[in-house]
Amino acid sequence: MTIKQTAGREQLGDFAPDFAHYNDDVLFGENWNSGGIDLKTRCLLTVTTLMAQGITDSSLAYHIANAKAHGVTREEFAAAITHVAFYAGWPKAWATFNLAKEVYAEDACAAGSESHGGFFGLGEPNDAYAQYFIGQSYLKNLTAPGDYLPIHNVTFEPGCRNNWHIHTATSGGGQILICVDGYGWYQEEGKPAQALKPGDIVEIPANVKHWHGARRGSWFSHVAFGYPGEDCSNEWCEPVDDATYNALEA
Repeated sequence: MTIKQTAGREQLGDFAPDFAHYNDDVLFGENWNSGGIDLKTRCLLTVTTLMAQGITDSSLAYHIANAKAHGVTREEFAAAITHVAFYAGWPKAWATFNLAKEVYAEDACAAGSESHGGFFGLGEPNDAYAQYFIGQSYLKNLTAPGDYLPIHNVTFEPGCRNNWHIHTATSGGGQILICVDGYGWYQEEGKPAQALKPGDIVEIPANVKHWHGARRGSWFSHVAFGYPGEDCSNEWCEPVDDATYNALEA
């Protein structure tokens, strides 16, 4: 497929004909149609470069739509922006995701159950850890197995919560939760529960007993990743009993 651009001449042809020529014929002509990488890769590179510069206006929305049109899926887009966020900054990623949600809105509606889980999607039933949850949870891996910093999107059905647990470490360690969809709870032992909504960030120190999960009437999703440390492990404790949980919304 050949990219052909006319926006420069249509919008600036009379005012800045040389710029219009360079935009339409050189940038989007010779450059976008040169060899070496395919158009899908060019689209994704362009989006991530604009995001890194903090350009999150209509031009970025155009390039996100262009990426979608050239085969970049919601999952690929989400994974790419999540990766770049660690280098370019979280505010830039949030702005990019907000634009992308509108561009990919039709895909989200067509995904059925994938409408839960936020932008990253629902994932698979979290069967490997089902014994440590009350209710059904789901897990979407956002990084590849064996990566230095594993990142997961965890989704809780309404009323679902994990057991009290502790992220143990002799140094470093702990966990970060970034809330991306729905409404939930986080509580540390001996402290009041904290209500959570999209955009909230929870920093969980190592060796602190806590739990987190959905509110009774809402699905809830958060991205979770652990701080690197020494001798890191996860110690699962007792379930959050119904009386404790139900009292939060009494």
